[in-house]
Amino acid sequence: MESTDRKILALLAEDGRMSFTDLGKATGLSTSAVHQRVKRLESKGLITGYTALVDHEQLGRPLTAFISATPIDPAQPDDYPERLVGIPEIESCWSVAGEESYILKIRVATPRALEDLLARIRSAANVSTRTTIVLSTAYENRPLG
Repeated sequence: MESTDRKILALLAEDGRMSFTDLGKATGLSTSAVHQRVKRLESKGLITGYTALVDHEQLGRPLTAFISATPIDPAQPDDYPERLVGIPEIESCWSVAGEESYILKIRVATPRALEDLLARIRSAANVSTRTTIVLSTAYENRPLG
């Protein structure tokens, strides 16, 4: 990938709503050339989508936590993401190497809601959990550097 494409990716990672005109000014390309490059980056799968960053506190879910999940019975099929996909409080699910099998990023309203969520996760996936509650966030969703 050439440096201009990397610059376009970095600019869009910082501001996914940046116009083709502004991208062109920042990269020295015409609007139509930027448009073609962005469409090519999308078709190659380098740009997988665009999203809005939301204020979870204003949405009523100020408590963020990471939940590590370990299977109680390792002989069971590894279908935990499918078992948990219907739980809306789970924002992300990562398969990891180490003691745990998965790490979940969740957002809830209260400690009581977290307690209820943990019970639902344990029941749905037959896992033991370890929870780390986020006290503050220095930065998140940083653009490409």
